[in-house]
Amino acid sequence: MSEVQSEAVTPRDDLIDPFGRTIEYVRLSVTDKCNLRCFYCLPEGHKDFEEAGNRLSFDEIETVMAAFGELGVRRVRITGGEPLLRKDLPTLVGRLAALPGIEDLSVSTNAYLLERDAAALKEAGVGRINVSLDSLRADRFRDITRGAELSRVLEGLQAAREVGLDPVKINMVAMKGINDDEVEDMVEFCIENGFTLRFIETMPLGTSGSEASKHYLDLQEVKARLSERYDLTPSVMPGGGPARYYRIGGSELKIGFITPISQHFCETCNRVRMSVDGTLYMCLGQEHNYPLRDLLRDGVRGEELKGHLLQAIGMKPERHEFREKPYQIVRFMSATGG
Repeated sequence: MSEVQSEAVTPRDDLIDPFGRTIEYVRLSVTDKCNLRCFYCLPEGHKDFEEAGNRLSFDEIETVMAAFGELGVRRVRITGGEPLLRKDLPTLVGRLAALPGIEDLSVSTNAYLLERDAAALKEAGVGRINVSLDSLRADRFRDITRGAELSRVLEGLQAAREVGLDPVKINMVAMKGINDDEVEDMVEFCIENGFTLRFIETMPLGTSGSEASKHYLDLQEVKARLSERYDLTPSVMPGGGPARYYRIGGSELKIGFITPISQHFCETCNRVRMSVDGTLYMCLGQEHNYPLRDLLRDGVRGEELKGHLLQAIGMKPERHEFREKPYQIVRFMSATGG
């Protein structure tokens, strides 16, 4: 039985951080495990994942998200690790979709299990997905992911399209000397399939991030290169994310550039992250955090819980320091909710 009642609530706009930014977006990690081992995300052989008893239950997750919804959060993105590894994920999706205030539910996935789950996720309330895809070459994809098969991802993308998930956004981490020669190929792939494309700069998070940063590519270079081949017109895209979008002339394709290093977007940051163990992280590139699990297990609910969420938002820093203090964050991307 759900611990959260579904009666209508009057949304509040209390989630204003110390720098005047309205927080209306939560990235929710439901697992830190992943079935891929992308070299920039997880170290090879890493097995130090959160124990099952330390993960928030579906009841606990729903309790927190209901409180966020009453405080003004409108968007929830379910992440990992790989969220489709969490048993009965569509059940959780359905419970979150029913919460007053939550208007937009999305999932970030590597799509390896998406052929299996796409229909159930759509039926439960997921409207759109982001899929990590760094190469269209099977051998290179296998190298980046340390062994995964590209065909599984492509099958998952096809399933997403068939069940009507829209938009499907492809996230490509652009890396010099790794996949930068595939930028145009990925644009053409997304035009052909009706996907949205987002390029992402590598970030210095954990030991894996330091390795990936050796291949850092300023996305201004990518944009300049694409501008020589395509007509790029500034555009917008709903979804609450940080990308700067452009439309490719003569097509419906929108491409976004997520540039945490070359052009940070901290002044418009509208999100916090909750890890699988119930820790709120106010910034991907800082250590400001607020643990909720013990509070939940001590019975904290309702207005008291919302008070803790407000305290947490009050800790949100003005910006990250990826450029000034690279590698100061030792946690892995998979442990922070993407």
